[in-house]
Amino acid sequence: MSDRNLITAIRAREVLDCRGLPTVQVDLELGGTVTGTADVPSGRSTGSNEARELRDGGERFGGFGVLEAVANVNGEIADSLVGTELPEQRALDSALIELDGTENKSRLGANAILGVSLAAARARAQAAGVPLYRALNANAHVLPVPLVNLINGGKHASNDLDFQEFIVIPVGADSILEALQISTEVNLALAEILLERYGKSALNTGDEGGYAPAISSPHEALGLLHEAVANAGHEGRFRYGLDCAATHLYDGESGTYTVAGERYDTDGMIELYLELIREFDVITIEDPLDEEDFEGFARLTAASGIQIVGDDLFVTNPKRLRTGIDQNAANALLWKVNQIGTLSEALDAAELAHRNAYKVVVSERSGETEDPIIADLSVALGAGQIKTGAPVRGERTSKYNRLIRISEELGSTAVYPGREMAPAALAA
Repeated sequence: MSDRNLITAIRAREVLDCRGLPTVQVDLELGGTVTGTADVPSGRSTGSNEARELRDGGERFGGFGVLEAVANVNGEIADSLVGTELPEQRALDSALIELDGTENKSRLGANAILGVSLAAARARAQAAGVPLYRALNANAHVLPVPLVNLINGGKHASNDLDFQEFIVIPVGADSILEALQISTEVNLALAEILLERYGKSALNTGDEGGYAPAISSPHEALGLLHEAVANAGHEGRFRYGLDCAATHLYDGESGTYTVAGERYDTDGMIELYLELIREFDVITIEDPLDEEDFEGFARLTAASGIQIVGDDLFVTNPKRLRTGIDQNAANALLWKVNQIGTLSEALDAAELAHRNAYKVVVSERSGETEDPIIADLSVALGAGQIKTGAPVRGERTSKYNRLIRISEELGSTAVYPGREMAPAALAA
């Protein structure tokens, strides 16, 4: 046994996410000298098929405490691993899954298991003296295009916008730094428009840092983004996207969705999306329909000709992704490592997507911490797209700033694939 790879300690604690709620942070120590640390994010708009995080209930922290998950790391998980040699990632994750013994990681908690899984990956990379993205992919060189969420709605904001995210995509930039520069300039221009048109309250923000104006129409929200891009002097350098989180808009009894006070059946929602695509240059839509409507996703994918992303539909689960692939439902996977609960399973989902010509969009959660790990993971995957909120607030900018550093480390080998998503005139 190599002392260098000997697990000498595993420690977990409660820390606070960006909503002020507890989450799990894990340290995994190798050889008494190298420590990998990882925070576990948490979602508010969650799919019913996600792995189960463990919450304490009761009065403490409004029931959101994670002391039980922390105790599971410090007790049962640590007891099974400390004093052993750190196995390869897949073997470690398989051991954690077996130890939990449930289909959805509900006994020990997906938040407990994932914290150990990610901390181990960090420790292994640090022991090897390489950054995490390089430890996972020796040939990593693709920086992701940020899908920048500038207007929030749905469960992420206290306004009347039913769709959850209204996104600008800096396809006309030539680097991650320029992408963030022009996105910030658009955000500043948007603030001026909102202040003048709707007053100070329009500058209140949602969970992911985007503005939450008191509007209800998706047409109005997308129009504001177009206006902000023009006012910032970047017309033609952006395209646009939506995260609809439509499961939360769906009434199973009537089979209808409610958007801006209007009720739509599946056909009506598809027509609404086709209208928004034509009018507002939308090139990506996430979760446009209910999480079990594979057939509806397939119809919209075929009719739209754009990127249709499965989030609640797939929950980063290879089994559900395989169902979608078999039915041609969506053509992109939203990749959230905490939806499935181990790094290995998440990597399997991304590999399955890539093998079947599905795009991969790496994503944060609304309950984020300052841990920038998804920046490394997006580069390791060569995903080419990342969603991590507005270009404000530390839990969001930590990911963007990490990508800037990775770009410097990669130097001339770095590729920013924005023009692959661009209009023909920009791509030429």
